[in-house]
Amino acid sequence: MSLRYERLHRDAGTQARRGRLHTPHGTVETPVFMPVGTQATVKAIGQDDLRALGTEIILGNTYHLMLRPGPALVGALGGLHRFMAWDRAILTDSGGFQIYSLARSRKLTEEGASFQSHLDGSQWLLTPERSMQIQETLGADIIMAFDECAPSKAERPYLEESLARTTRWLHRCAAAWTRGSSALFGIVQGGLDLELRRRHLAEVCAVELPGYALGGYSVGERPEEMHASVAEVAPLLPEDRPRYLMGVGTPVDLVTAIGAGIDMFDCVLPTRCARNGLLFTTRGRLNMRNAVHARDERPPDAACHCYTCRTHSRAYLRHLFVADELLALRLATLHNLHHYLELMRGARAAIDADHFGAYAGRIREEESGRVPGGE
Repeated sequence: MSLRYERLHRDAGTQARRGRLHTPHGTVETPVFMPVGTQATVKAIGQDDLRALGTEIILGNTYHLMLRPGPALVGALGGLHRFMAWDRAILTDSGGFQIYSLARSRKLTEEGASFQSHLDGSQWLLTPERSMQIQETLGADIIMAFDECAPSKAERPYLEESLARTTRWLHRCAAAWTRGSSALFGIVQGGLDLELRRRHLAEVCAVELPGYALGGYSVGERPEEMHASVAEVAPLLPEDRPRYLMGVGTPVDLVTAIGAGIDMFDCVLPTRCARNGLLFTTRGRLNMRNAVHARDERPPDAACHCYTCRTHSRAYLRHLFVADELLALRLATLHNLHHYLELMRGARAAIDADHFGAYAGRIREEESGRVPGGE
């Protein structure tokens, strides 16, 4: 098997797990947050920045890389790792999320999903087999099964039809997967219907795969609803395989899901918020565009040791954002990713010490301390 999960410890008071993923491109300590590099780049920063932050695994997206520059070109240039000069692990999404996000310009059939390109309007067909072929050509360490990410509050008849098709697609993915250097993960869907979640989990986990994911969360439901559902479903996933919660979320979402037994996360939130001037800190959230920071010589977060907080003031960051300087995007992105990666490092240490419940409580307190416009 190209990927091996090693479970090291379980927190005494919660379901939180401390583990290690062994991949062809290095070891990944879990729980882990994976920065999103949709188009073979994490927006606003370089691969040297990611290494300095201690990033061990990032994401790429099949749909976007299929459109541009194309898997054939990436494959001819040595695969995604060589193409983007990243020697650590990569996970690629299957393109299934675009079934949700591009609902107005796609059509679903048993064969797959046809999309109208957001770039030039051209028509593309993505099938389970094509998704596997593209992801293996890209050379990702972890590849995801092609599924439909249905809205979390879709009507039950729609969910049942969608889940049945996603299960059939999973079997086609497993048949097309070459079992080479890329490890295939199955995806459990089902919205907020716990009966459907459990049923689909049994169907997906009946297919022997290196790992399993929960999809279809953070797509319209309230955070409390997601937390309750994940708490019920995550412990049912196989103990000896990595567990991945896709597309989630805030620091509170992450520690809540870790407490339920989730190992892996990705989300655009820290990088997208950074580009809009919103910073996550140990004192809540800061909007760096607000005038209250104009003369503030303090770092964004006095408790943070990232390059941005060690070097620059709130006043300087506010100036950069107001002046639309590109450096603002890099400095804010460095800070937010550092914050998320430190959150994971803290979680791992807390699990090792059997103190995860107290750690999660502290993170919730920090997040609830947000003050509009500053501290």
